[in-house]
Amino acid sequence: MVVKLSQLPPWPFMVGATILKPVLLPLASRTWIGTEHVPRKGGCVLAANHISHIDPLTMAHFVYDQGRVPRYLAKAALFKNRALGAFLSAAGQIPVERLSRNAVGAYAAAVQAVEQGECVVVYPEGTLTRDPDMWPMVGKSGVARIALETGCPVIPVGQWGAHEILPPYSKTPHLVPRKHIAMKAGPPIDLSDLLDRRREQAAINEATARIMSAITGLVAELRGENPPPEPYDPRRAKRAAKKAGKAGKAKDGDD
Repeated sequence: MVVKLSQLPPWPFMVGATILKPVLLPLASRTWIGTEHVPRKGGCVLAANHISHIDPLTMAHFVYDQGRVPRYLAKAALFKNRALGAFLSAAGQIPVERLSRNAVGAYAAAVQAVEQGECVVVYPEGTLTRDPDMWPMVGKSGVARIALETGCPVIPVGQWGAHEILPPYSKTPHLVPRKHIAMKAGPPIDLSDLLDRRREQAAINEATARIMSAITGLVAELRGENPPPEPYDPRRAKRAAKKAGKAGKAKDGDD
């Protein structure tokens, strides 16, 4: 079988995979479930929960084991480092500047990548979960917009265990004892009934809800626990905390 150069993974990813896999293997045992749901070719989106800053590394391991090269929507700040930025760009990663006009460009780049047959990995929560028990939060609409625009399969992935190596918002890894990472991919999420309304906000919201529900269900299966009845909403929590703070000040003033 002759492999064309255009079919090979980007060289930075090949180098990274060669280095990272031997490093990750001693740190954690792994269980990959539902790998048959990851398309072996063609454009697709893998949507996963986000629990640790090392998630992109463990997800890359999972995806690479299925014969695919992942493309990520990465924080634009990472590209400001000249060496790292050159590496990420050569690997085909997509810079995202939150809350800016350039976020539209990232969306367009993700759509183009899918249409070109690539596997794009997205964390719909947009950041590490802030749920006190580390359940998936309310999702953002980016992955739903990409899916509805392209009609590509969206594969939900639940993962658990990476946070034990590097806890959320921590810079100190816990390397001993050896940890266990589990990932479970589910069947493609059916969004076919929403494609005719792909630009409508109601359809986008419904697609986002279905995606997050599927991810949460997979996480629940891995944890062997029941998720909360409603996903954690950071904005709602912030408003509640602000309201409670004002109430507390008013009470202090009455005393």
